[in-house]
Amino acid sequence: MPDNHGAGPLVLAFDTSAAHCAAALLSGDRILASAHEDMAKGQAERLMDLCAGVLESAGYSYSDLGAIGVGIGPGNFTGIRIGVSAARGLALGLGIPAVGVSNFDALRHGTSGPCACAVDARRGQVYLQVFENPSLSQTPALFDSTALPAFDGPLIGAGGQPPIHPVAEAIAHLAARRHATTTQRPAPLYLRPADAAPARDAPPTILP
Repeated sequence: MPDNHGAGPLVLAFDTSAAHCAAALLSGDRILASAHEDMAKGQAERLMDLCAGVLESAGYSYSDLGAIGVGIGPGNFTGIRIGVSAARGLALGLGIPAVGVSNFDALRHGTSGPCACAVDARRGQVYLQVFENPSLSQTPALFDSTALPAFDGPLIGAGGQPPIHPVAEAIAHLAARRHATTTQRPAPLYLRPADAAPARDAPPTILP
């Protein structure tokens, strides 16, 4: 097993909340390996193999992990549940903490000062969270993409500038910071109900 030189726990992070399957492995403040595959469906079948490949490429295995990080949304209803279920299962099986990270926090990671982070919600809408704008609510909400509130700082994400870090890498960094104080298991972040038509393959059930 490679030595991480006491740099902190080895953190595996992944995200399936959008049309992708992404994973990253972090030791201390250094990304050891990462992978990102665009896919509209099939994340449930691909995720664990992708994570295993990321671990193997850095010379580690699941038993070496000290924490799990996972994207909790908002985003694709089924994709979020796939990722959260996988994180909970791995954490339970390995006896390590799992940390849920919102897409807004992942988008903002590496950016300081006032800003807003937007996630594509389709139908001409975005999920938006504003940061460090005292006159505005900091609670994430759904907006028409052409009617966003006025805010200070850049827009990061959908309709704005790209984030500094790829999603899985940002989740890994944030999970490494939060794992020691996180007490709640990851839970999906939904800002609107699922579409009325159920998926042909039912998503995994998330227990409280």
